[in-house]
Amino acid sequence: MSAFTEGEPGEGREPFEPTRFWDALGQTFKETSQEATKLSLAFSRSPLPSAENCQKLSEDVQNAILAVATVYYWLPKGQGTTLRKMVRDATTEVVEGMIQLTETILISPLESLSQEQLISTGGVWEACEQVSNLPRNNQAAVVSALAACLSVVKDALEEMENALVEGQDPYSDITEDEDLGFRGNRDTYWSEADRKLLSSCMGLIKASKACLKKVLSVVKAYGKAESPEHIAQLDDLADIANEISPSVDELALSMYPPVNQLAVRLNQCYLCLLPVVLHPKPAIHHKRSQDLF
Repeated sequence: MSAFTEGEPGEGREPFEPTRFWDALGQTFKETSQEATKLSLAFSRSPLPSAENCQKLSEDVQNAILAVATVYYWLPKGQGTTLRKMVRDATTEVVEGMIQLTETILISPLESLSQEQLISTGGVWEACEQVSNLPRNNQAAVVSALAACLSVVKDALEEMENALVEGQDPYSDITEDEDLGFRGNRDTYWSEADRKLLSSCMGLIKASKACLKKVLSVVKAYGKAESPEHIAQLDDLADIANEISPSVDELALSMYPPVNQLAVRLNQCYLCLLPVVLHPKPAIHHKRSQDLF
């Protein structure tokens, strides 16, 4: 599996045809879903498949998985690393789902359809259905990545706003210790100095949210995936955005008492650079880049 997830699609073997690729990928996902159903049903009722039929089922599953992997490798790196990663993740989920289904069947009671087997089969179906939701080019893939990052930042902001309600104990959902009684450790509360620091951090997270929202809007409206330069620039934006979510998460976690001052300062510095590093390249967003900042 590691060789599959880390492998590089071949470049230059033949011209890339998007329509052919997506049709083939959809077909292989559909066939894998069908093979999962056949495999699951074959071992859920009597009589069990013969040795010959077991061999045939095994070969059909193997061929379906190889077809999925083969079509994935049709997608060249030049189509965008963000797009390729999303296709790879979806493909990996299908392969891992089939592995899990096979393992579940091996340990399940024979001639019965266990709950675990039903769940595993449904997991393969769900993974195979993802192909219809995959972005078809790198611009759409980067829009999806930016939207996911923005969602994480929104969640972190909402969580901290709720925790910072005046007088609220961030650990109020933790019950008192039966032996020690009242939870009087001051490390579980914010001091006034902490609250002042947190106010500035909240402003920074809000600014990050606004910045991401504006970049997402411009990429959605004016982003292009028509040339290697545009594709690479879009990937740069996605790479930067993908680093923001962990930084915001770490900042939010470090603000819980006892406040980790060093982590707060480090993440503050990183997020302060966000408007600079996320400023879109003129070649991509020359029409409305002035709208961002």
